[in-house]
Amino acid sequence: MSAAAAVRPEEQEQILQLARDFAAEHIAPHAARRDAEKTFDRAVIDRLGALGFLGMMVPEAWDGLGLDTVTYLRAVEEIAAADASVAVSVAVHNSLPSQMLLRHGSAAQKDRWLRPLARGEKLGAFALSEADAGSDAASLISRAERRGEGWVLNGAKAWVSNGGTADVVLAMVRTDGGAGGARGIGCFIVPTDAPGYVVGKAEDKMGLRASNTTAVYFQDMALGAEHLLGEPGEGFIYALEGLDSGRLGIGAQACGIARAALEHARRYAAERRQFGRPIAEFEAVRFKLADMATRLAAARSLLHEAARRRDAGERVTAWAAMAKLDCSETAMWVATQAVQVFGGYGYMRDYPVERLMRDAKATEIYEGTSEVQRLVIARELLAATS
Repeated sequence: MSAAAAVRPEEQEQILQLARDFAAEHIAPHAARRDAEKTFDRAVIDRLGALGFLGMMVPEAWDGLGLDTVTYLRAVEEIAAADASVAVSVAVHNSLPSQMLLRHGSAAQKDRWLRPLARGEKLGAFALSEADAGSDAASLISRAERRGEGWVLNGAKAWVSNGGTADVVLAMVRTDGGAGGARGIGCFIVPTDAPGYVVGKAEDKMGLRASNTTAVYFQDMALGAEHLLGEPGEGFIYALEGLDSGRLGIGAQACGIARAALEHARRYAAERRQFGRPIAEFEAVRFKLADMATRLAAARSLLHEAARRRDAGERVTAWAAMAKLDCSETAMWVATQAVQVFGGYGYMRDYPVERLMRDAKATEIYEGTSEVQRLVIARELLAATS
């Protein structure tokens, strides 16, 4: 990972203010309705793309904004505080397909695919997991067989964010004839208008209901050799590298959820009166708010430290896993406490903390469960001492 220069403070604040203003005007007012209706709003994503928010970490040479990781994560948090469903589409696009193309794509592949992704003209997705290959992703069985100069793909992918709305998907499939193992997996650049790309039903999720999540199927899908990213057996390695960036994006999304939950709880505690005074005057509630704020600040600090290390060109696998683990568990804890502050109202769908609690749970699961993050952290620690 090459080092990335931080943007100037005034430039960073301009970008964050733009994200804040856009989220307040175009995202937050519609979040509850989109959640209830399970509506993915591609128009909002396209408008974010036109503003540059789909090419945040792509260098200007490839039509991106060329931002550092810290600025990118702060922008994702601003969007997530308004609606985590929108934020996950933005984070997946920026951190997985875009970064994988940037690191491993040929000049021709970057011209054809990375530029329109960075300009927001195309929406990207990432397909690794399968129905029987979740945490054990290397056991996937979707396959690509050589056919002349190209490849033919067959198989099924599960839980693909943006799967039914993306224009291009980076998909991991076996290229070793089914021999098994992490080194026998290739990464393919799959245009979703290719014959043989089939979208399954949209998943009916607990949270992030306005984010499009589907199964996708490859049915005798013929792709030219130019659709293979890098080497035919290295796709799983590329995916793991991409997940370092992806997990930081999920951490920022989790911080946005936690921030929104804390703010709603703070305002409600100041307004809600019981026993003749605002409940914010009761020590039990005050301590709860204090703990919520402290845990959020600590999680965000860990996330930004991981981002700074990434920008410095350091290996951040353990740091990304720690940040994702802490931010996601913090989001779930803070959202749960916010529901508690609201009491019976917090359990009702008329109030936003109920949605935030459902959205927070996903951050502990996708792009590696909390249990997997602990395995990654321990593996990295033990490798450093051997």
